[in-house]
Parts: sequence; structure tokens; C-alpha cells
Amino acid sequence: MYVKGLDVDKFIFDVDGTITPSRCEIDNDFAVFFLDFCANNDVYLVTGSDKEKTLEQVGEEIYSLCKRVYNCSGSDVWEGEKNVKRNKWVVSSIQRAFLVGRLGRSKFPLRTGKHIEERPGMVNFSIVGRNATSSERKLYVEWDTKENERIQIASAFNNKFPNLLATVGGETGIDIAPKGADKSQIIDDFKGNTTHFFGDMMEVGGNDYSLAQVVSKCYPVEDWKQTKKYLKELIKNKVARK
Repeated sequence: MYVKGLDVDKFIFDVDGTITPSRCEIDNDFAVFFLDFCANNDVYLVTGSDKEKTLEQVGEEIYSLCKRVYNCSGSDVWEGEKNVKRNKWVVSSIQRAFLVGRLGRSKFPLRTGKHIEERPGMVNFSIVGRNATSSERKLYVEWDTKENERIQIASAFNNKFPNLLATVGGETGIDIAPKGADKSQIIDDFKGNTTHFFGDMMEVGGNDYSLAQVVSKCYPVEDWKQTKKYLKELIKNKVARK
């Protein structure tokens, strides 16, 4: 049972690779643990995914218990069923042509479709495609780990379009949005509060990096198991201080 009182702080969680496996549903046992944590603390989600995909991953109960969910890196903001903010930026034909060109030049042999996915206020670009199965995604992860293709594409995009920002996100994608419309844009909602941020892409070029620079405390994680470990430690320390 969790201790009341942690809710004086604000807890912000990335989704993919932080509370769920990338693009997969939350672990059942962790979901029970996390539901209890959400019920007793001020919890917020921030993810590059849209609302529909986030609901598939975490379920309606967790989604609704969160104080706010910042979909599309904070460009599409929800409080339960209420949409409180939506950025209307869309990718231009020139920017799209650049991405199509990089898709054609990639030496990774597999294509599964849905390579450019437009979301409110942002675009997700994937060489292997968002239709890839988990095994196909794994093949690309192995390729990208050796070739650093996503980092190279993001860097080239940022050089060509300086008013936009491309960052590596998830296992296979690149998130693209106007500068300032990354995850750090949510921080104005937390002024005056102690913020705890959990994410798996906090290194330079990762899509958690910008928010990690402006929150009170960061918890870089490798997966949901490490997130659970950190939360248990926080709860234990809170009990010890009582």
C-alpha cells in the first residue's frame, strides 16, 4: 500500500521504453503497481505517440487516472476525454520530400509501410515503417545500433530545416516538430513544483533530452522494470522519513 504525501511532487513519465516495452502494452503486474501509484500521486504522461496508441499501450484506467497526458510530445494535451490543447502544425511538401529521399537512400533492406506518420503538431519518421512486427523492429534496432542511421538522418534534417527539430525517439523512429514543440514545452504547467521525470532517451539527441534539462529530478531508465525499481525506492524513502 502506498503512502499518501508523495503527491506534493509531480511525476512525469515517458511511455515507450519507460512504463511499457516499445510500442507494446504495459506489463500486467506493473499495470497493477502503476495504477496504485497513479491513484495516490500526481502522475503525468508525456509521449511522442498519439492518444489512440497511448490508450492501446497503457489502457483507459491508467490514462484517465493521470492528471494530464501530453501526447505528441505535448502538442496534443488531454485530461481524460477533454482535449485542452492541440498544435495544428503540419509537415511541408519540401520536408516530406527530404524524408522520402532518405527513405530511398537507406541501405536497410526492409520496408513495411507507414514511414511518415503525421500526428497533431509533429511527424514520426521510420525507415523500417510503423507497420513492422516486433521481430522486424528488432532487426532495425540491431542495424541502427551499428550504423547510427537515425542520428545521421536527424542531424541532416536539422541542418537543412533549422526552424524544426528532429530527435531520435522510441526504437525505430525520429520525431519531428517545430523548435520549442518538443517535450520541454510542457514545463510551464509545472512551475513552482518539484518534478520527477522518468525516461529512456535522455541523452543528447533523444526525445526526452529537452525535458530532462528543465525538470527538478531525472531518472534515466532502460525499461519499465527499472522505472518500477526507482518508484519503490522513492516510496521506501518516503516511509523512512515519516
